[in-house]
Amino acid sequence: MDQNLEVATLGGGCFWCLEAIYDELKGVTEVVSGYFGGHLPNPTYEQVCSKQTGHAEVVQVSFDPSLISYRDILQIFFAIHDPTTPNRQGSDVGPQYRSVIFYHSPEQKALAQEVMQNLNQAGLWQNPIVTELVAFEKFYPAEDYHQEYFRRNPYQPYCAFVVGPKVARFRKQYFDRLKKPAATS
Repeated sequence: MDQNLEVATLGGGCFWCLEAIYDELKGVTEVVSGYFGGHLPNPTYEQVCSKQTGHAEVVQVSFDPSLISYRDILQIFFAIHDPTTPNRQGSDVGPQYRSVIFYHSPEQKALAQEVMQNLNQAGLWQNPIVTELVAFEKFYPAEDYHQEYFRRNPYQPYCAFVVGPKVARFRKQYFDRLKKPAATS
């Protein structure tokens, strides 16, 4: 990995949604869907979905901090999912869908704490943020068929009815931050 890049590891529901959004941001060089935060080494999707491994579906975002800051990565993270629902995002329910930030440095931890405190104080949500803040340890990339899933399967029902509308709202809100103009749907 380029020494000038930083990494953010985030879980906020289905990794297909997060990957599709972060892939489109200027300054993001790579997004990998995977699993993190559990006790089973090299879990499969089926094992994670069993709700027995402790892993969350996450994305590992590599980014150039001269083009997009970690604060920006976090602010977008909190804008694209509901950080107030434990173990759930919409109809996706289970610990694998929890809101979680796996920090890679003391600076990332401090910034995440500051952003969450500011958002709680702003009262944007009726309930407080329940996003977990956990030290990074071991990331397990998801199976190949999960990588770039939305881009390759836009008409799959979950993508069409859940991921697509979320990406469209993101594109509208962050149009000026996109790598290239995207058609709004």
